[in-house]
Amino acid sequence: MKTTSLLPLFVALFSLQTTNLIAQATNENQAFWVHEDKVKPSMLTEYEAVTKDFIAACKEHGLKDASFTTASLDDGTYLSISPVTKMADLDKNPLAPLAEKMGEEKFGQIFTRFNKCYDSHRDYIVHLISEMSYMPNGLTTNTPGKEYRKWHFLHVTPENVVNLRNKMLEIKELYEKKESKEHFRVYRNGFGSDGDYYLVVISAKDAQSYAQTSDETERVLGKEGEKLFDEMMKYVHKYESKIGRMRPDLAYASN
Repeated sequence: MKTTSLLPLFVALFSLQTTNLIAQATNENQAFWVHEDKVKPSMLTEYEAVTKDFIAACKEHGLKDASFTTASLDDGTYLSISPVTKMADLDKNPLAPLAEKMGEEKFGQIFTRFNKCYDSHRDYIVHLISEMSYMPNGLTTNTPGKEYRKWHFLHVTPENVVNLRNKMLEIKELYEKKESKEHFRVYRNGFGSDGDYYLVVISAKDAQSYAQTSDETERVLGKEGEKLFDEMMKYVHKYESKIGRMRPDLAYASN
């Protein structure tokens, strides 16, 4: 399968209290909060620098109940991702202790630096759908040694959501039948997302490894797979793909 101040948004992001960010996702509809920053080309270095300074401050002052992973896309977009335990967590502000320990001035300086790095950012929810995902060795978002990511967005109109879902399930069954080495996770858009879509995420060591596995999968699935993918695309309103990688150096997990 081939602004305004950043503080309120980070408050929302860190309010997703979770103590095990990289645990296996076994909940069929595990929700994830995604904070998206579209960083200016000239500010990429500064954005990563201030993110690392922020993480260092969190570690230095022992910020609790706050964890996130980060992905960077080739187009300069950065995604901070946290699993949602319960929606009530969004009403809490775990950054208050950090602001108190750092002091309001130093705390505010970090977000002033962030705000200079982009002109727009947003937050939204996606749901991991285990029934539609294919990871024979166990469904997980943590893939050590495979930080490369390929995101396949299958946009769909309301009238074709069920048809697309059913066809994707047929494709998963074929992957299982053929014991394909290409594994994938499927997400469904939640509130705050642009339009309706299914998102297929594939992890790999690098671009070359991804291409090799993809080519091998095409051969393994054969004509049956080609037919199913053609049928699936009839229900897709718009297709787009994005390339990036996970950034462990820009992630934070509280103890």
